Formats: sequence, structure tokens, C-alpha cells
Amino acid sequence: MSAPPILDFSRHRVPEHLQSHVFDCSKKFFNQPLDEKRKVSKDLNTWNRGYEFLRSQMLEEGTSPELKEGYYIGEDLPTTHPYFLQKKLNSGPNMWPESMEGVGDFKQTTMEYYQETCKLAKDILKVLALSLELPETYFDEFTSGAVATMRLLHYPPQPADSDEKLSRGIGAHTDFGAVTLLLQEEVDGLQVWDKDTLTWLDVVPTKGAYVVNLGNMFMRWSNDRYISNIHRVINKSGKERYSIPVFFSGNPDYMIECLPNCCEAGQKPTYPPISVADAVGGSYRESYGRAKAHKEKIQIQSPVAHARKEVTV
Repeated sequence: MSAPPILDFSRHRVPEHLQSHVFDCSKKFFNQPLDEKRKVSKDLNTWNRGYEFLRSQMLEEGTSPELKEGYYIGEDLPTTHPYFLQKKLNSGPNMWPESMEGVGDFKQTTMEYYQETCKLAKDILKVLALSLELPETYFDEFTSGAVATMRLLHYPPQPADSDEKLSRGIGAHTDFGAVTLLLQEEVDGLQVWDKDTLTWLDVVPTKGAYVVNLGNMFMRWSNDRYISNIHRVINKSGKERYSIPVFFSGNPDYMIECLPNCCEAGQKPTYPPISVADAVGGSYRESYGRAKAHKEKIQIQSPVAHARKEVTV
């Protein structure tokens, strides 16, 4: 079988003006008062859309809940769509900030950016297929009817005197799904673990460029031929950091089984088959459950939670 062609990815399909404008939209949303953002809280639905408060998630055990706030967007599906009716992974209508000035432009820009980035994720999967000596169209069934989630993220500066071992913008973790496309603005903070040197490497933002991660699901799919890399964010810049990851998960009903050419003849795959929904959904529940348990523990330990003695005069 011939080797896959060498492809030039110095350019991509997402226009730079669209990248710039979606960051403007992100800043405009996060600059709103908390009460306005609260109106579209993702706690008001069960399909992972809307505003996420600071310290809502905890991806790294032994740290504190994370110093970031977010806004979740996905395919804007009506409540009559089969995915919504069947409670498929992260599927349903978006929670739009209707009271925000310029909300029409906000909707149009974020959805255009979402669609363009999903197309780019599909391009990357074609390249991955070629790298595995598979047909370019191999992942078409997986990408048909795919679910993806976009997060607008805002990291306030980490306090200068905070314990770096505990405080994180995002704790050390690997992504959950197939392909992640991360767009950073000019403020750094992203670090990737280098297992060879056992050190954290800074990922310096490059204007217009994407950081591409393969998630745990693709690692499982490739029988560990491709590895999901560990990364974190610590915002020590003293500035506000903004980034926009798009997590491409694929068709929620698709069964993830060892890819051809990823298992030696006569050997069993490392992982059993699993659906996309189960593979990604389980990781979501674990990370948010960890943050919830931490907060409950803090409340129990807080003096405010202790019973107060009544004093009568």
C-alpha cells in the first residue's frame, strides 16, 4: 500500500476576519453583568448549552475547581429534532443571550464560525484516514450527523499569590472526543506535557493558527496508535485570556471499534466497542461530578454550614 501524501496545512478554510469577529463576540458576552449571563445558565437545561459559571468544572484531581467561565454553543436543533427527543449527546437548542445588544450579530457570527470549524475537523479526519492507510472517505459515516460543541472561554488572571499546584484555568487533562480545534487569542497560558522530557511546554499563541488535539475516543479508536495529549491552562499573564475550542465528537450512535491497520494480526484490540455517546458522555459526567463533590465538601467544612447556637435575651 502506498504511503499517504504529504499535505500542506499552512492554510486552512476558516477566514481570519471571522476568527477575529468571533473573539469580539466572546468578549462582548463575558463583559456583561453576571445577572445577565445567569439568564442563559447551562444549569437551566440538560443538553449542555449556555453559560458556565467560574469554578464549575474540575478536570484534574487534587486541584481546585477551575478559574474559567464559558459559554457552550452547538448545532441549534429544534425540540422536535430526533436527537433532542432521544436525548442524544449534547443535542438541542442553543441558549441565546436575547437581552444582549447586538444579539443577532452574535448568533450569526458564532454559528458561522462553528460550521466552518466543523468542516475543518472533517478535513483533518480525512488526513488521519490517509495516515492510517485508509480511504479518505473512511470517516464519512462517523461525521454524518455529527455532534460538536464549541466553548467560548474566558480566563481571569490567576492571583499572583495562588498556589499553582492547586489553582488552574483548566487542570491537566486529555480531551474526551475525536478532534479538538483550539483557537487562542494573544494571551498565553496553554501548556502541553512532554512525556519524553517530563516537562510542561508553553504553547505560544500564533495568530490565526489552530492547536489540534486528538481526544481519548480517537486514541481508543486507533488502539493507542495515536495518543491523546495531556494539557492544562495556567493564566499567569496578569491579563484576561480568551480561547475558543471546538470539540468534534461525531455521530452519537456510531460504534467506536478498533480501526483497520491499528491492531497486529492475531492480537485482540485493547478496548471493547463503545458508542460515541457513551465514550464522551461518561467523561463529561466525571469532570462535572468531581467539581460538585469538591464544592459540597467545602460547604460541609465551612463554619457557615455549622449549626449556630441561638442566644436568647
